[in-house]
Amino acid sequence: MLTRIQAALRDAIRADADRVGPFLIRFDAHSDNLFMNYAVPDEGAAPTRAEVDALVAAFRARSRTPRLEYLRPSPVVDAALEAAGFTVDQLLPMMAIDSLVAPPVPAGLTVEAVTSDDDLLAVSVVQNTAFGVGGTAGAEDVARQRSLLRDDGVIVLARLDGEPVGAGVYTAPRYRLSQVAGIAVLPSFRGRGIASAVCADLTARVFDSGCTPFLETEPDGKVDRLYGPLGYRTIGHSASITLKEPTTLNDQLRPGPRQGEPLA
Repeated sequence: MLTRIQAALRDAIRADADRVGPFLIRFDAHSDNLFMNYAVPDEGAAPTRAEVDALVAAFRARSRTPRLEYLRPSPVVDAALEAAGFTVDQLLPMMAIDSLVAPPVPAGLTVEAVTSDDDLLAVSVVQNTAFGVGGTAGAEDVARQRSLLRDDGVIVLARLDGEPVGAGVYTAPRYRLSQVAGIAVLPSFRGRGIASAVCADLTARVFDSGCTPFLETEPDGKVDRLYGPLGYRTIGHSASITLKEPTTLNDQLRPGPRQGEPLA
């Protein structure tokens, strides 16, 4: 299943991705957020040092931090990136589910699929706030959400007594898989079962579409506290790998950026 998931994640960015050697790169035109800009290696990739250097150059040309996301094991890619100075930031649990254990829905909570600009803006406000994304949500965020809808994804908004408090998405089906992602709850409403309700709603929708849900989470307790009780289990890990050191002699000789300055 991990091979299918990796293929699905790769195909999810293929249409708009840049290709550099054996890598597909997703660049976000509006944000330098690490999680919106990343590369994925091809299946069976064996990158050379020159190809890794070209990958780094592509990120730096757009003032983005060189970063990759891919599933392990991938020892050849691991070795090539380590030799170029990349380091592992996180190993994120990859989880799948066979059947949903539906949790109780908090009183006054509704979870609905949304498509209007006003609702997509509300989703963006919830997610940006929950994930600590700087700036005010606006038209660019709505355009990003609408792009997911055009790709046959689904976006849900949770309201508590009519007030937007939570959100989440599932991505377009690929290889009969859909990723549950972007689950967010406003900080002042956490601990009330809202995240569980959002995740359960999305999971049920994926099953109803005839696909199998999967998700990636941080190793911060959600595996056992949030997703495990719903029926999710860990099946592997996704590596988040970033370049934090210069990779060429010219880079080593060039002064590094001062604090607050983007990489050139």
